[in-house]
Amino acid sequence: MSVTSASRRSFLSQGVRLTAAGSLLAAGMSRAAPLPALPACQTALPPPDAAHYQLCNVRLEEAFEREGGEVIATRTAYYNLTIKEGLFVAIEPASTPRNAALPQWDAQGALLLPRTRDMHIHLDKTFYGGSWQAPRPRQGKTIMDMIAREEVLIPQLLPTSQARAEALIALLQSKGTTEARSHCNIDPVSGLQSLAHLQQALAQHPDFRCGIVAFPQHGLLHSKVDRLMREAMQPGVTHVGGLDPTSVDGAMEASLDAMFQIALDYQRGVDIHLHEISAAGVAAIQYMIDTVARHPQLKGRVTLSHGFALATLEGDALDRMIAGMAEQQISLASTIPIGRLTMPLPQLQAAGVNVMTGTDSVIDHWSPFGTGSMLEKANLYAQLYRGSDEYGLSRALHIATGGILPLSNQGVRQWPALQDEASMMLVSASCSAEAVARIAPVQATFQRGKVVFFAG
Repeated sequence: MSVTSASRRSFLSQGVRLTAAGSLLAAGMSRAAPLPALPACQTALPPPDAAHYQLCNVRLEEAFEREGGEVIATRTAYYNLTIKEGLFVAIEPASTPRNAALPQWDAQGALLLPRTRDMHIHLDKTFYGGSWQAPRPRQGKTIMDMIAREEVLIPQLLPTSQARAEALIALLQSKGTTEARSHCNIDPVSGLQSLAHLQQALAQHPDFRCGIVAFPQHGLLHSKVDRLMREAMQPGVTHVGGLDPTSVDGAMEASLDAMFQIALDYQRGVDIHLHEISAAGVAAIQYMIDTVARHPQLKGRVTLSHGFALATLEGDALDRMIAGMAEQQISLASTIPIGRLTMPLPQLQAAGVNVMTGTDSVIDHWSPFGTGSMLEKANLYAQLYRGSDEYGLSRALHIATGGILPLSNQGVRQWPALQDEASMMLVSASCSAEAVARIAPVQATFQRGKVVFFAG
C-alpha cells in the first residue's frame, strides 16, 4: 500500500494533539506528570522513504508507577529513534542533538507500540471492498448448509477476490498489523484459483508478511480434495489445513490422518479448524496430541484453530489436555470468542502453550463483525481475562503482538532495544494500557522501518 500524502496539520487534527506543556490529549490524560515540551524537528512529508532516518519525539514507556505496591500508572518519556536498514540503531532522549544529515520525521509525542499480528484470517473470500452484504440467517442451519451456500458464493467472488484481498491487507495495515496467517480455500468449486488470486495479492504487498494455510473448507474427505491439497503445496503455502473431521468428514481418524500425511510428505505445518464442542471434538484434540507424539518432526508445527472443545473441559480433564498440548508444542489460534463457553486461554498460556489471535473474518458469509483491529482483540482479552487495571490492560497487549511488550512484568523497558526489528505502530494514546482500553487510533504503521500506512 502506498503511503498517503497529507499535510502535517491534517495528521495532527486527526489524533495527536499536544498542549504547550506537551501532554497528550488524543485519547485521555495520564496520571503521570506532564511531559516537557517537544523539541523542534525537521519533518519530512510524507514520512521518509529512506533506509536510514530518524523518528523524533516518540513516546516510549519507561516504567510502572506504583502506590502501595500496586501499579497505578505508566511513566513515559520522549525519545528520538534512529532506524537503519529496518533496525533500531540508536534510541536517545528527545533532547539529544539530532543528526542533521538524516531525514527526520516528527511523531509529535505519539506512543510507539510493537506491530500487531493477525494469525487467523481468510483473505481469499471476503466481502470487504464491495457493497454491504450481511450473512444469511444462521438459525437452524448446519455447517453443511453453510458449505453449500459457499459453493454458490465462491464463483461470484472469484473475479474480484484479488482486489478484495488487497483491500483487506490495506485495512489490516491501517490497524497496525504487518504480519498474518491466511487460510485459503482449496475446494472443488474454486480449485486452485483462490490460492492463485491470494498469491497475486500478496505479491503486490511484499512488505506484508503472510503465511498461507491450504484450507479444505468443504471437508478434506467430504469434498475429495486430497489431490488438490497436494497440488497446493507450493512456495508460500506454509501449512496444511483441516476442518471438523467428525461433523464434516464423518471419519475423525481418517480425516486427521490424511491431513497429517500431507504435512509429513511436504514438510509443512498444520493449522486445523476445530469447531466441534461434543465429545468428538475432545477426542480429535487428543488424537492430534497422540499423532504428534508419534511423529516428532511435527512437534512445534501444529496449530489448533478455535478448539472450542477445550471450553467444555474442566478440572483434571482440562489439565491433562493442556499438558499434552504443551508437551507436543501445539499452538492455539483463538478469535477470543464470547458466548456461553469461555476458552481457557490463561490456563493454556500458564502451561506454556503458544496462544495466538486473529480476526478470522472481517466480513464474509460467516460473520460481519470483524474490524481488522488486533488492539480490539487485546481489549476483548482484557475484558474476559485480565481486568480493568493499568497492569492487566498493559499485559493484555501481548495477545495482539505475539508476546512483545514495551515493559516487562517487572516494569523494565524491554522494547524497543538496539538491533530490534523496527516493525511498529504509532498510536494516539499515553500508554499501552490506554491503547488497549480505548482501542487507540493508529497513526502510522511500519514494517522493518518502512511506512506502510500513514493516517495523513
